[in-house]
This record gives sequence, C-alpha cells and structure tokens, in this order.
Amino acid sequence: MNGPVSVVPTNFLWFRSATLDVYRSPAVSRLPAPALTIERKDPALDGVVPPGARAEALATGFGFTEGPVWSPDGDLLFSDPNENTIYRWNRDGQVSVFRTKSGYAGVDISEYKQPGSNGLTFDAQGRLTVCQHGERRVIRIEPTGAITVLADRYQGKRLNSPNDLVYKKDGALYFTDPPFGLPRVFDDPRKELGFSGVYRVKDGQVTLVAKDLTGPNGIAFSPDEKFLYVTNWDEKKKVVMRYPVNADGSLGTGSIFFDLTFAPGEEALDGMKVDAEGHLFVSGPGGVWVLSAEGKQLGTLKLPELPANMAWGDADGRTLYLTARTSVYRLRLGVPGIRPVPLARVP
Repeated sequence: MNGPVSVVPTNFLWFRSATLDVYRSPAVSRLPAPALTIERKDPALDGVVPPGARAEALATGFGFTEGPVWSPDGDLLFSDPNENTIYRWNRDGQVSVFRTKSGYAGVDISEYKQPGSNGLTFDAQGRLTVCQHGERRVIRIEPTGAITVLADRYQGKRLNSPNDLVYKKDGALYFTDPPFGLPRVFDDPRKELGFSGVYRVKDGQVTLVAKDLTGPNGIAFSPDEKFLYVTNWDEKKKVVMRYPVNADGSLGTGSIFFDLTFAPGEEALDGMKVDAEGHLFVSGPGGVWVLSAEGKQLGTLKLPELPANMAWGDADGRTLYLTARTSVYRLRLGVPGIRPVPLARVP
C-alpha cells in the first residue's frame, strides 16, 4: 500500500520505552452492521456474491489494516503497518496483539508512515511468512519463534519494501517489492534498486521474475497455477497484469488482464485474491472489483471503508475477510477461495 493517510486510533495506549508496550484492545463487540452496496454488472455475480449478502464489522480503531491471512489455528491474523504490529482476531470476536515490531525493529519510527509488516501468508508447514516494510525483507517465523530471512537482497542490493506474497504449491514463494514502505517512496535516498520487482524464492535463491510495473502490489495465482496475477499501484496505470507461469517457475511476458485506469478517484489497485473458480477480487477505486476468469467485471463490493486486502477464512473457505482502513469486515460468498493452508489443517 502506498502510504495512505493514517487515522489516529482513539483506543490505543502506547508507552514507548526499551521494554514496554501497553495495549488496550480496539472495539470488537456490538459494532453496528455496516452498509454493503453491491453493484451488479453481470447476472453471473449472483453465483459468487449471493443476493442479500451482508457484511459484518468485526473490529475497528486501528491505524491502517492490511495483509490478512487465516491461520491453521482458525484465527485471523492481520497487519497494521502504521502501528508496526500484527493482530490476531479469534472466533470469539476478541482481538489481541500477535507480534509487536512486526516490520521494523528500530526505536525511532517517526519518519516512517508504514514501518510495520504488510502481506502475511502461511507455507505448507503452517509457518507464518511476513513482508516487512521497515526491515525491507521477507521473513518466516519458525515454530520456535526464531526468524528465518527468506529474501532481503537481490544481486547484493537491498530490496525496496516487500509488500505482498503468495506460495505456489511446489513451495516456491513469489512476492512484490514496490518502495511504498520507504519514507520518501520512489525518491528515498536509501532505495538501492532502480526498479520495482516481482521475485521468486526457491531453495534459498532469490530470482527476479518481472520488473515491468511501477508499483507491483497484490499477487495471486490462478487455481491451476498456470497464471500469476499482479496488481499495479499507479494512479496513471491501474491495471491487473497476468503472467504465464513457465515450467521452471519463471514468468512469460505479461499482458493486461483488466484495466481500471478509467475508474474515477485517486485510489489505485491494492490487494487481490482468487477463488476456486478463478474469479478475481481486486481492491480498487471505490471498493472490491469482482472479475471473471475471462477478465469481465461482474460487479463491485462497496463498504464504508475502502478495503486494502482480503483473505479467505472459516472451515469452508467461503468467508471473505477484508482489512479496510481502520477496521476489519467479513461477508459470506458462494464460492470458496484459494488459501495458503490446506483445508484439512483449518478447523
């Protein structure tokens, strides 16, 4: 996400010292039902987003919610890059701090808009994998709590600020690396790479697979993994790109799958998820754009706050959890989503 304006939460107490963070949970109970506007562009949307679908607000009062993922334990984890924290929402509706200093271990974060973690996912072994803005790397958290750095440099140069990520079934990790976590973004003097890339990590090797976008952001595979989709955060080029995936894991020449540059508003494209039938859910101008596997807009989902990213959750994978500015929402859908953790592992 490209440094949105932070909304100062009203229900946090932080006492900054070397050893102490005091936290009070955001509001999580008896939240009013949010208005959900569904703009239906095609009758096919009815099979994806059932008529009468309703949104539910789960928690609010955060700085900026991002990078949600459903955990093997049946909880929702999500980032607040503004507050440098990962939170956990459990099925009892309670929110707790999962990890502080989630994206930056430094003491002085005053110059950073979003120093914390962004995209989160799990590998096939159920280990949390994290994009860290401030530390400019992708890490994996081991069951012991130890950190394994998966990627922090390309050809000896530091990455920009990894944004979002997805695992392929063969265990390869793909992630996007725009400079949005750097204090001065594209003009930051600490920026070492002259481009924004998409990378593949396999067997400890970091490989550049695409660098044709100014702001690669959301990332997801098609159900058969023949294609990789990447959204572009650029107000002048609001596109979803589609890249053919070669047998060796490299990408072929990308093409524009869907162009939203015509859509009014300053919002560019952010997070993205794909369901089991190949529908794309893309955070874009005005809300979540639902696209068919053929690249046709089926409709748009509009919440009181603009979603930044999404995750599939619950036992059947049919609930879409949305991180949207200061809050977290969910709604039930008609088609299950593609999730990083095998369904057998999810309660």
